[in-house]
Amino acid sequence: MQIGLVGLGKMGGNMRERLRNAGHTVVGYDTNPERSDVAHLSDLVGELESPRTVWVMVPAGDVTQHVIDQLASLLKPGDTVVDGGNSRWTDDERHARELGHRGIGFVDAGVSGGVWGLKNGYALMVGGDKEHVDRLRPVFEALKPEGPYGFVHAGKVGAGHFAKMVHNGIEYAMMQAYAEGWELLEAVESVDNVREVFRSWQDGTVIRSWLLDLAVNALDDDEHLRGLRGYAEDSGEGRWTVEAAIDNAVPLPAITASLFARFASRQEDSPQMKMVAALRNQFGGHAVESARKEP
Repeated sequence: MQIGLVGLGKMGGNMRERLRNAGHTVVGYDTNPERSDVAHLSDLVGELESPRTVWVMVPAGDVTQHVIDQLASLLKPGDTVVDGGNSRWTDDERHARELGHRGIGFVDAGVSGGVWGLKNGYALMVGGDKEHVDRLRPVFEALKPEGPYGFVHAGKVGAGHFAKMVHNGIEYAMMQAYAEGWELLEAVESVDNVREVFRSWQDGTVIRSWLLDLAVNALDDDEHLRGLRGYAEDSGEGRWTVEAAIDNAVPLPAITASLFARFASRQEDSPQMKMVAALRNQFGGHAVESARKEP
C-alpha cells in the first residue's frame, strides 16, 4: 500500500522504516530536508496514487492545523487524512468536518510505543468511520505489534485520541507510583540496594510491567539518578484527562495527583521526578535536564 507520512521525527521516522520493512511504499515529508523524501508537501501528494492516504505525525495544535489546512487544498474527494499525533479529541471533530466538506475522509490515531516502536510495534487506538478505518487496515497491521493485541477501532472520530489521552493519564499515575516507592526505598537506611529491589520485582510480582523494566534500565544507567534534575514536563494529555474527568463527573484522584506532582517538580529538585524524568526518557526519548552542579 502507498502512504504519505508528514513529520519524520523520533516516532514518524521510525514509523516510516517499519512500514517500509513491511513492504509498503512510504513517501515522507519533513521540514528538515535531511529527513525528507520530497521537497514540498505538494510533491508528496503528487507522488501518491488515488485514493491517497496521508498520515500526519506533527505536534498537536497549530502545527497540526496548518498541515491539515494545506492537505485540504491539495487532496481530492476519496482521499483520507490520518492524524497520528497527540491532538485533543475535540480538534478531531473539527478536522473531520472541515475535510468532510471536501469529500476527504479523516481518521484519528492515538499512537503509543515511543522510541521502541520500530522494534516492538506501536499500540494504535483509532477513531473514525468504518469505511475509512477498514481501508487502512494493512497500514495498521504493519505498525502494530505482532499478535492479537495492539490495535483497536475505539469508535467514531475523536475516540482514538480520547483513548490515547486516558492511556497517558494512567501512565502518569503508574510512573508516579514507581517514583514514590523508589524515593521511599532510597530514604531508609536499612535498604542499601534499591536498584536490585526494583530488579527483583520484574518477575513474579503483581507490579511487574514494561515501565518497571524501563525503571531498572534507568537505574542501571545511573543507580541513584544523581545525574538528573527532578523536573518533568507534562505533555498536555494529563491535563486533558483531568478536564474530561471533571466534565463527566468521574473521580480520578490518582491521575490528578500525578499531574499535580509534575507541577511540584518545577518548584524544587524533586527526587520522585528524577525517576519520572528517567522513565519518560527511557520509553519516549523525552529530553531530561541534568542535575545542576554546585558552584
